[in-house]
Amino acid sequence: MNREIKLSYETADMEWVPSPNPQVLRKLLEREKPESGQVTSVVKYEPNSKFQPHSHPYGEEIFVLEGEFADEKGRYPAGTYIRNPPGSSHSPFSETGCVIFVKLNQFAEGDSERVVIDTNSTDWLQGQGGLQVMPLHQHAGQNTALVKWPAGERFQPHRHLGGEEIFVLSGTFKDEHGSYPKGT
Repeated sequence: MNREIKLSYETADMEWVPSPNPQVLRKLLEREKPESGQVTSVVKYEPNSKFQPHSHPYGEEIFVLEGEFADEKGRYPAGTYIRNPPGSSHSPFSETGCVIFVKLNQFAEGDSERVVIDTNSTDWLQGQGGLQVMPLHQHAGQNTALVKWPAGERFQPHRHLGGEEIFVLSGTFKDEHGSYPKGT
């Protein structure tokens, strides 16, 4: 039986809620269980905030939306895509403050590649119509990419077997189901 589940959240309308560290706030988009399981959220680090060292037994995927995110492995400005594979650990912090999009515990089995891409200095591929695509990661049929849609562009209806997850970084994305502004 095929069924379609459509969820959308306009994060601009959501309240920030405290994390276990009161200097780090979040907007929860998906949560399998309290403080565990699959999690998708927008996270805000206040200036000079940090988390204690911790591990990610099932991986962590981050896109830096604003400011500069950091850990002992490096500093990541807005526009940086990071994949910390299952079993990785770090001590994240932000001196300037930052906002990040985070997905936890959602790696496919065998996906063990650490990836760091500064999308500000990576080339875009020309796609269909005026579409531009920047592939970020691929594994076992899952594809993660940034996509730029030209204003007014319309594509033929199509399906994404296994589903599709979109986070709007700028502008407004529209489809036959609705209109989704930045942060949706």
